[in-house]
Formats: sequence, structure tokens, C-alpha cells
Amino acid sequence: MSHRILASKPGQFRTEPGLGLQLLESYDYPFYGRKRAHCVIASMEHDVKIRIVDESGSQTVNLVPSKFLPKFDTLEAARAELRRLATFSSTDIALVKLQS
Repeated sequence: MSHRILASKPGQFRTEPGLGLQLLESYDYPFYGRKRAHCVIASMEHDVKIRIVDESGSQTVNLVPSKFLPKFDTLEAARAELRRLATFSSTDIALVKLQS
């Protein structure tokens, strides 16, 4: 089993998990009080296609093979990557875990 981080950016694009993915945890990423991204850690037994929808006006849909997303062997490794991504100098950045 491997883990992937699925990201969505409001107004730009959203990632829609499909069959073959088990959603484990979700997080919001506010930056100076404004939600900049939503991230989900998902597990999968085998590679699947991830649906990514453009929200900037065209509503274009892409099916991206999960093999192109960073792969983490453990849930803790995926969490560590999210923490690393949410750490930038001393700016007002947070990673807020949402209730399942």
C-alpha cells in the first residue's frame, strides 16, 4: 500500500478522488487567514487515475495517473511532507487537520 497527497486550490483546480483510493486525512492550508489549498492523504493498493478539474473557467477535466504524484510508503511520511510544505520562514501559515 502506498500513500499520495491530493491537493486542491480553490478557484484554480480541484482533485476528485475516485475508485481505488481510501481517504485517510484531510487538511486545509490557510495563509494569512485565507484558505489557499485543501490537501487529502489517500492510500491505494495500486495505481489509479486521479480526476483533476480546472476551476478557472474552462472546467477542463484531466485524468492523471497516480504514478506521477509523489509516493509515500507510510502515512507518517505523507504527514511529514505536508508539514514540510506548510513551513516557510516565519510567515502566518498553518496546516489545519479536518475531522473525518
